[in-house]
Amino acid sequence: MAAAGGAGRRLGGADKPALTVGGRPLLDLVLAACPDARQLLVVGPERRTERAGVRWLREDPPGGGPVAAVAAALPEVTAPRLLLLAADLPFLDVATVRRLLAALDDPARDGALLVDADGRDQPLAAAYRTAALRTALAALGDPAGRPLRALLAGLRLARLPDPADASFDCDTWTDLAEARERAERR
Repeated sequence: MAAAGGAGRRLGGADKPALTVGGRPLLDLVLAACPDARQLLVVGPERRTERAGVRWLREDPPGGGPVAAVAAALPEVTAPRLLLLAADLPFLDVATVRRLLAALDDPARDGALLVDADGRDQPLAAAYRTAALRTALAALGDPAGRPLRALLAGLRLARLPDPADASFDCDTWTDLAEARERAERR
């Protein structure tokens, strides 16, 4: 599941998932990091992607935030585990996705998220048990405008260091320029 419905306010309302790094739209880079996904659910306005089989969903209200996006997608999830990924992660890779999912092999964990170099949790670069998220969402009530930390507060989460900078996201024009420079160097 990818969340592509943010307003992109720090980018002046630009269509963030369509912005390119390394010549590819950000959303396509995120979807490419999940080649083994049986379901591809994207919450946000429908757009063209390189990946076939994407199912488009909308949060209520549109732009209602990440918890509203989870609420829109969760009823459609059929797998026992899911990836919750922002649509602006240009350096997310297959190895990181597999590492997140492997962390859920421990039955004591409800989820696994990346922790960036500054020590900040990245809950939109994470894997979760579907049942745990459903329980947390039901307990939360109305999801519109609620912070993701409220949804995840009661979950038992593994926090994985992010040495590859896979959780680097493009929230500002400066971030986007940095991502493009990094992509050129790679």
